[in-house]
Amino acid sequence: MQQQYYLENTVVVGKNVEIQPFAVVKGNTVLHDNCVVGSFSFLENAEIGENTVVKASRICDSTVGSNCTVGPNAHLRNNARVKDNCRVGNFVEIKNSVLEQGVKASHLAYIGDATVGKNTNIGCGVIFVNYDGKTKHKTSVGENCFIGCNANLVAPLKIGNNCFVACGTTVDKDIPDGAFSIGRSYLTVKEGRAEKYLQKK
Repeated sequence: MQQQYYLENTVVVGKNVEIQPFAVVKGNTVLHDNCVVGSFSFLENAEIGENTVVKASRICDSTVGSNCTVGPNAHLRNNARVKDNCRVGNFVEIKNSVLEQGVKASHLAYIGDATVGKNTNIGCGVIFVNYDGKTKHKTSVGENCFIGCNANLVAPLKIGNNCFVACGTTVDKDIPDGAFSIGRSYLTVKEGRAEKYLQKK
């Protein structure tokens, strides 16, 4: 069968590496032993650790540790550094950030200019709000934290260890170790009013 991927001669490939059809691997990329580069992935100047699986994702100028899964459709760029045993899921973008060991960001998140401590969970739709229109700012999230779905972390910001941020919360001030934080608009329920809005013209 004819080779169906693109591999530049500058790439370093370890033992038992699998490069699937339609993958592109360029530049000073290093693929360590037993990793998998899935179909339609694009890697440039990337380092992929042992036993890591990259599924249809784009990784440029960034590193991923051992025993990780990335994708499908994740985007790591501008010195993203993902340590061992992490999960970076579908439509997660990581830019100029460090994810320590065991971090999970499984769905639809943006992590920019941040450090995330060991074993922290980043929920679906979490945004690290790093840019104020003029300057990019940094966020630090500690170890063993839970960041709930659709939370906004407004930099500059520091969240301590063992913190819980409830879903839908906008965090714009530092949170100490062990704290629970929640900030949501008050929910109003108008019984019997739905019919008015459901009627078609």
